Amino acid sequence: MNGWTWDWNPSEAQVAQGLPPGVVAEVERLAAELAALGHDAIKVGRPEDREGGLREFDILSGRGFFSFLAVPRHEAISICSITWYE
Repeated sequence: MNGWTWDWNPSEAQVAQGLPPGVVAEVERLAAELAALGHDAIKVGRPEDREGGLREFDILSGRGFFSFLAVPRHEAISICSITWYE
């Protein structure tokens, strides 16, 4: 097991405000999986042609996505925004 963690950036209240609980739970589940990937999380999601930077990952069969940063120096995943289409 690696030492990576995840957290909301700037806070859960700002990032997940007004979203259905199931959407938030799915983002939390995927954030934990990204943390489990560790350094390889810099390659997950879009854009596919480069590593690092702000990444996007589809959720719930494409009904939305969330943006995150994988920060190897801090061994952390930061969930920055969630876009939900329903």
